Amino acid sequence: MATFDFILRKARIGGRDEPVDIGVAKGRIAAIETALPQGAPERPANGRFVCTGLVDAHIHLDKAGILGRCPICDGTLKEAVSLTAEAKADFTPQDVYARAETVLEAAIVNGTVAMRSFVETDPRVGLASFEALVQLKRDHAAMIDLDLCAFAQEGLTQEMATHDLLIAALEQGASSVGGCPYTDPDPVRHIDLILDLAERFDVPADFHIDFDLDPDGSDLPSLIAATRRRGLQGRVSIGHASKLSAMAPDEFQDLAEQLAGADIGVVVLPATDLYLMGRGADRLAPRGMARADLLAAAGVRTAVATNNVLNPFTPFGDASLIRMANLFANVAQIGADEEIARSFAMVSDGAASVVGLSRPSAPAVGAPADLLILDAASAVDAVRRIAQPVAGWKAGRQTFERPLPRLFRGDADGG
Repeated sequence: MATFDFILRKARIGGRDEPVDIGVAKGRIAAIETALPQGAPERPANGRFVCTGLVDAHIHLDKAGILGRCPICDGTLKEAVSLTAEAKADFTPQDVYARAETVLEAAIVNGTVAMRSFVETDPRVGLASFEALVQLKRDHAAMIDLDLCAFAQEGLTQEMATHDLLIAALEQGASSVGGCPYTDPDPVRHIDLILDLAERFDVPADFHIDFDLDPDGSDLPSLIAATRRRGLQGRVSIGHASKLSAMAPDEFQDLAEQLAGADIGVVVLPATDLYLMGRGADRLAPRGMARADLLAAAGVRTAVATNNVLNPFTPFGDASLIRMANLFANVAQIGADEEIARSFAMVSDGAASVVGLSRPSAPAVGAPADLLILDAASAVDAVRRIAQPVAGWKAGRQTFERPLPRLFRGDADGG
């Protein structure tokens, strides 16, 4: 008879019609059956939906929580970049660690088990933020997998000292490299420099790109061509790409097919894109959010992610990916079950694929015992109701517990 460290009873999982028991042993899923034998410690799921956890494909832990240092006036992208550049000159490893830890731990209790965080490395901040997040990664390794992306937010070709700092971060363990062509006077050269580093250090590349609402002047064709030329299909991803939301349908479809052909993943960031884009309109403001659902229909690997929390780029946020999937569905005006299921995939297995991970969302025998209970009957139900995460495990070790609300009705007299 199999011996389990614990059994999660009566869990609803993807691909099964009826609740199942999940037996965990030595950090892995040892069995999934309709009814496992008694004898091991038990945890009831009570018919709730259980998946392998959520994946945040794009977040900035290093500059989270700096609203008090950045007086927002215009609420524009240009202002956000400028205010943050000023603020980060005063960042210290201790300061970055404290702010980033607050957001990281909020993400964990919201069910996130893996995350790519961009880390700015330039002459204003040096490696202070990177050093802080390396320590944060170590300290929370038992709860979450953290991919640190050395990132050139403010351009590169006009300030090659940033290039040297990217190299230093990659030499010290950064596991991906990121660029931002729209802030560089030579975006094509910027793309090539970042891809050079990706090849040199054998890491994925991730670009903030096309972050405006002018349908012309896209940097995507240059990135697509460079990705194909270098044979980097499946190793490159992009964030924002809000230009796509302003393009005519035929132009959008053409670029979607090119992105799929180059196997470039796309991460849509609803909270930031909605907040920053379309501010010039005096009525009927554009949403400014690329339609990840339509990209997915064209074969593009897609994700929905947090981006920023409590800073000039996004002056709100709670690191809840379920809430972000719900926001995306609202803005994209999708509502059918199969569409909502795709929204859930964009914060689970689909998001994992974008950042180079293979993490099916449904628990499977032999896989690591990464488990998340959501207060919902299914993935679709979870997105529709922004279901609360109840409890989570990573490699069989419990990482958090969130008791559900209780009502106190009082007696018949209202006492």
